[in-house]
Amino acid sequence: MEVLTQAAQFILSLSILIVLHELGHFIPARLFKIRVEKFYLFFDPWFSLFKVKKGDTEYGIGWLPLGGYVKISGMIDESMDKEQMKQPPQPWEFRAKPAWQRLIIMLGGVTVNVILGILIYSMVLLAWGEEFLPTKNVKYGVAVDTLAYQMGLRDGDMILSVDNKPVENIAKVSYDVLINKAKSIQAERNGQKVEIAVTDDDLSDMIKHKYNLVEPRFPFDVDTVLAGKPAMAAGIKKGDKIIAVNNTPTPYFQDVVKILQNNKNLSVNVTLLRKSDSITVKSAVTEDGKLGLGPKSFDTYFTLDTRKYDLISSFPAGIHKAYETFDGYIKQFKVLFTVKGAHKELGGFMTIGKAYSTTWDWQRFWAFTAFLSIVLAIMNILPIPALDGGHVMFLLYEVITGRKPNEKVMEYAQYAGMILLLALLLYANGNDVVRLFSK
Repeated sequence: MEVLTQAAQFILSLSILIVLHELGHFIPARLFKIRVEKFYLFFDPWFSLFKVKKGDTEYGIGWLPLGGYVKISGMIDESMDKEQMKQPPQPWEFRAKPAWQRLIIMLGGVTVNVILGILIYSMVLLAWGEEFLPTKNVKYGVAVDTLAYQMGLRDGDMILSVDNKPVENIAKVSYDVLINKAKSIQAERNGQKVEIAVTDDDLSDMIKHKYNLVEPRFPFDVDTVLAGKPAMAAGIKKGDKIIAVNNTPTPYFQDVVKILQNNKNLSVNVTLLRKSDSITVKSAVTEDGKLGLGPKSFDTYFTLDTRKYDLISSFPAGIHKAYETFDGYIKQFKVLFTVKGAHKELGGFMTIGKAYSTTWDWQRFWAFTAFLSIVLAIMNILPIPALDGGHVMFLLYEVITGRKPNEKVMEYAQYAGMILLLALLLYANGNDVVRLFSK
């Protein structure tokens, strides 16, 4: 059921983005009196799920959810309609229009994606605002994973900066380290400032194992006891505080988790602080290393930074959020080609689908849809034939030189671009399949 929920959100996001992107091409084409033969959500090789013709345009839904398209008369595109291109240009065709009009048409989809990303981010901020834990408010210090420990970080460290640049949000420390290819992390330990070096091998390991280097430490005060789980059978109650497991002190939630992970399918002695009394109970541990407990929420222990936006302030904030997405994604390209092993972690539709919540979460849905909208704008403007950016590249050549590119050259470039995109698609989704079966 969780997979179906994620898949439904992914298809809905994709449908919204594709339809609006193609409208970005469709509307200016019609304004410049160019005939649009097809407008499709998803691709329709051999057959379509639905189609209807209105005027000169056939509107439909294809069966292959890899994108969508508008077929504009007189244009070399993915349809590769050579017969049409052999005929003399007609007044209603793309190739008969001035270069500036064709340029506007080709930039329309990307423009819509950018505007849509900004608009959705703005509305998300207006509706839900922002809430995060400032790095300076992590009063118990951080808990570190295996890689972070090997690098030199320790439980209880207070993160100060990455490459001597403060990180406002504790949740973004790992992201900043990786995306900016950091060389060092600065932390405070026992009142002293320490410098932790970050090597290229550390960055490769972060990508390979999807490490989150640090997370805030906090006490384990029980807030939820799940019915039918070992904790309830053992008599653990809401309000109890776990202070030791198997006689090993566990002042923090992460300490409990580590011990339980090492005792899967076994029994442990759990020492609790109940009001002013200390008691010990014996509890089984599930096969996934849990007792069936939930701790109190973050805001019980920390002061979160909560930002609310009105209609006016949400738009500048949305623009800033879209710029951050754009900048971060461009930097990810650099990481992809410069950090060893990064290309192996490239993911396809399965990876994207898993980014959605396993329950229907509208805030997360719209925020991720905005992210995808900006990503689609970046991907589509790349100067690769078969993408909008490839067409823009040829149009800019025409504008600068005053000469149209040879149609045969454009035709072969289109083939090359389609082959390249298909190869990337197969590689990314092949990685998903390999990771699925390797687990």
